[in-house]
Amino acid sequence: MNTNWQQWIVEADITDMQEEMQQGRLTSELLISLYLERIGRYDGLLRSVLEINPDALELARRLDQERLDQGPRGPLHGIPVLVKDNIGTSDKLHTSAGAIALADHIPTEDAVVIARLRAAGAVILGKANMTEWANFMSPTMWSGYSSRGGLVLNPYGPGELFVGGSSSGSAAAVSANLAAAALGTETSGSIIHPAAQNSVVGLKPTWALVSSEGVIPAVRSQDTVGPMARTVRDAALLLQVMAEAGPADSSIIPDYSASLDEDFIRAKRIGIPRFYYKELDEEALQLTEAAIADLRKLGAVIVDPVELPCEQAEWSRTILQYEFKKVLNGYLANLSPASPVHSLEELINFNRLHSDLTLKYGQEILEWLDTSGEEITEQEYQEELAVSRTLARQQGIDYALGHYQLDALLFPGGHGADLAARAGYPLLTVPEGYTSTGIIAPGGYITKGPQGITFCASAHSEAALLGMAYSYEQATKHRRPPVLDKDAAEA
Repeated sequence: MNTNWQQWIVEADITDMQEEMQQGRLTSELLISLYLERIGRYDGLLRSVLEINPDALELARRLDQERLDQGPRGPLHGIPVLVKDNIGTSDKLHTSAGAIALADHIPTEDAVVIARLRAAGAVILGKANMTEWANFMSPTMWSGYSSRGGLVLNPYGPGELFVGGSSSGSAAAVSANLAAAALGTETSGSIIHPAAQNSVVGLKPTWALVSSEGVIPAVRSQDTVGPMARTVRDAALLLQVMAEAGPADSSIIPDYSASLDEDFIRAKRIGIPRFYYKELDEEALQLTEAAIADLRKLGAVIVDPVELPCEQAEWSRTILQYEFKKVLNGYLANLSPASPVHSLEELINFNRLHSDLTLKYGQEILEWLDTSGEEITEQEYQEELAVSRTLARQQGIDYALGHYQLDALLFPGGHGADLAARAGYPLLTVPEGYTSTGIIAPGGYITKGPQGITFCASAHSEAALLGMAYSYEQATKHRRPPVLDKDAAEA
């Protein structure tokens, strides 16, 4: 294999890939071969890729021929994308949410978002490892661990640094240049946390902008699928294909790349909600203050501080208790008769029977969710959902945007992710640099290393968030690839 291509693939973006393929210097088949070589070389350590699509190279060859015969379908033609293991694919890949109980499960249909990617010419390269059951397994389970795939490690410090939330495999793989991009899912922080901790761009879209149909559910009123990439532009290209519809008053999907202008952020009013900065250690706070200073230099108007009436709110767990069991039971009930589990209760019993393989950290959360919501009525749930959304919107994000006349709020990393999740509003995180110190995170990880800043605004503000993040990204260019070995350093 051409050594120059092996070097070129490190940090190549989707636009670069398309240009090389259009000029006839690169094929999708070669591109996928390059990523497969890197996965074979590095992922034994990182454990970010759960399984490879055995048809990936054949699909690439077909798309290469189609390019020659008819031209490309669009920016994703022939581009290899990894998919989090809870997003259904109807091929030879399994969809298990990291669980051994579903290790043999192959959906009969693609998730809607997968169908959209395939139609755009993307190649599903494989499944990314994840935190089992999207972190709804055990309070002591390490982020990134699944009984099916083991523990995902952060490529910037394998075995030491925090890898983030449940889309950890997607983030680590993209960061380590094992795929062009990846899909993650988020209920509350599961895209944003690992993206920030692995120095990649992560976008959690407005709730329901991207379909969750065909995705193993957790909390349907918050679940969403989003892109994870090395650049803001790549995230925009993916969102363009993934999005189902525009704002409520329009059926037209915006051009998410139209706002990618280095000067877009000029004169934008950005609020700093200091309540969400309190948990930062000194070095992380200094890094974020430097990011705020950079935004000011770029012409943004910084409003600091801003206060949200909901900051001291006590958030109820009623929504989680009511939804999780109900929606998961609905998904499991429709599995093949050959599946060993068809309900949350059967899943818990399966884990007990195979505890040596499945219960390294126990299943306290699953057991609690199986029983804790039994007395909650539909009316109580609907009332609590309305209260939660009012707090997160009218007393939270929308209040701040209106009261201070802001274009966006700026959160450090994944802080504020739960607020945006409850509101159903988008978040976009972009690398802001690296720290040498940190605090101990759940599971024993240290939160030093890569850090991100996260832009947030109201529903369907993705185009504006992409523009602001792009301005910051292009001016600072903080992302640098992890050094995985001597050859990677030379590349």
